Amino acid sequence: MTSHDGEPEDGGVPADLAPRRERAAALSGRYGALLLLLIVTYLVSAFTTGPLISAIQIVVFVGAVLLALRNAQIAQWIARLIVGVVFAGSAVALGLAVSQPSEAAVGVAELWAGLVLLTAVVMIVRRVLASTTVTLESLYGAVSAYMIIGLMFAAFYAAMDKLGGVAFFANGQPGDTRTFQYFSFTTLTTLGYGDFTAAGNAGRAVAVMEAMFGQIFLATLVARLVAAFQPRERRK
Repeated sequence: MTSHDGEPEDGGVPADLAPRRERAAALSGRYGALLLLLIVTYLVSAFTTGPLISAIQIVVFVGAVLLALRNAQIAQWIARLIVGVVFAGSAVALGLAVSQPSEAAVGVAELWAGLVLLTAVVMIVRRVLASTTVTLESLYGAVSAYMIIGLMFAAFYAAMDKLGGVAFFANGQPGDTRTFQYFSFTTLTTLGYGDFTAAGNAGRAVAVMEAMFGQIFLATLVARLVAAFQPRERRK
């Protein structure tokens, strides 16, 4: 099989496989860009706080959903429905995050952000598991999903803090974007520094779920992908 120029594709590989490899490379680049964007967004929010940071995060979260949706293999009408719901809800959440009319409104915005991230995680993991071969696309997607899980639980903790009527952390420690994300990732990775702990039973239960989910995710999906990953030269 030869290419349009008469030369073999990839040293004799059938030409019809070339578009698949190009699509895989493109997807890998998009997931890599998503991972970099998530890291930058987290670092920015770790050193600053305020309505603007919350608004930026909501925009990034919507972008994560759109990217995951673009790579998902679902019916077109379902994709359009998800896009419509995400844009409509995120527009409202963005307005609430910027204006901050009340604690309850901010809590609703955080709850919506968590649900948006949950949607992104489901679609990314579904796409990674559907891949027949383990590529950089798979690894970038899995790591991006892992980071999104940490951000998702941080949003849920913030929602519980704003909507619960009492402080989320024990000993009256204040909660903001930085502390909730810090608490979420130390819980997800089971570091458990202990400087921030949930005060109520609901917060403790969600933290236990996050710790278990993080370990299962690393021990099954990510470990399996890393073990099965082969560089392009070996696949050839």
